[in-house]
Amino acid sequence: MNARRRGRCCPPARCRPLRPPAVAGPPALAGNIGLPLLALLDDAAALWVLELSSFQTGEAGPLELGVITNLHEEHLDWHGTPQRYRADKLRLADAARTLLVDAAQPALLDATATHAARRLYDDAAGWHVAQGAIWRGDRRVFDLARFALPGLHNARNACAALCALEILGGDAVAAASALARFRGLPHRLQRLGARAGLHWIDDSISTTPEATRAALESLPGAAVTLILGGHERGLDWAPFATWLAARPPQAVIAQGASAARIGASLAAAGVPWRHAADLVAAVDLARTCSAPGGAVLLSPGAPSFDQFRDYAARGRRFAELAGFDPCALAAFGEIAGLGIA
Repeated sequence: MNARRRGRCCPPARCRPLRPPAVAGPPALAGNIGLPLLALLDDAAALWVLELSSFQTGEAGPLELGVITNLHEEHLDWHGTPQRYRADKLRLADAARTLLVDAAQPALLDATATHAARRLYDDAAGWHVAQGAIWRGDRRVFDLARFALPGLHNARNACAALCALEILGGDAVAAASALARFRGLPHRLQRLGARAGLHWIDDSISTTPEATRAALESLPGAAVTLILGGHERGLDWAPFATWLAARPPQAVIAQGASAARIGASLAAAGVPWRHAADLVAAVDLARTCSAPGGAVLLSPGAPSFDQFRDYAARGRRFAELAGFDPCALAAFGEIAGLGIA
């Protein structure tokens, strides 16, 4: 499965508690989500739930079910061109016996229109979000007030997981109540707590402008200081900057190797911004320019490799700089459920 929605908590993690009853043996959760598949080569599972990046889908082999949530440009420094990125990601569609895609993504619908066994979620006839709930067609199944994860994107990801379960033969309507027990994953809109009159939110997993937009949309009405930037890989920030100009946050700080590119797009759109050399300087600056009682959101829209080994290391450092002990935060560390149950 390739299931990344704007960098957010992905459907594979939600599939784990929604195990199809038809699967007699243990399921496995692995892949780009935090456990390499190679670590499980000597183990056996009846159902493999894998999160794959576009690096991996370009060489995808036969799959029972493939899930693609979007075609937002990413990893262009690796793929070379947007066209090659799309082609590599869409190899998953070629390899999947059944393909599940988001009906609200026009480019994705067009690109997969000829798949013989395509299924849709985020569609009024199937699993979708409306009126503060998750629905199966005209049946209200799960109230989002019981769902701990913020944002429409997370609710849509839950629809993807439920639809995948249904395709695999499970009773998704009965299983939907398990969503109330799902608490999310580290570094994905993770609320760290309050320090010095500010609320700190770690969304270090965000590596695209679309992911950062989704993070901001999940915090309506909040006075947000946004920290952007990281590894430079040539993404176009102009559409994000135009969107942000219509709803500017309290403050915007661009840091790291991509700060100049991001800042140029923000300035062209008329969005005020501040520059910081690195994450340390960005957090220091956030303390001085944030509104009392406001939120400091690390949602970089860029990879971490200019300063850190990975997004998790960046998130842990952000927590430390904000005044938290990462080891004392229950959600930090390994993702619960990885491996074979």
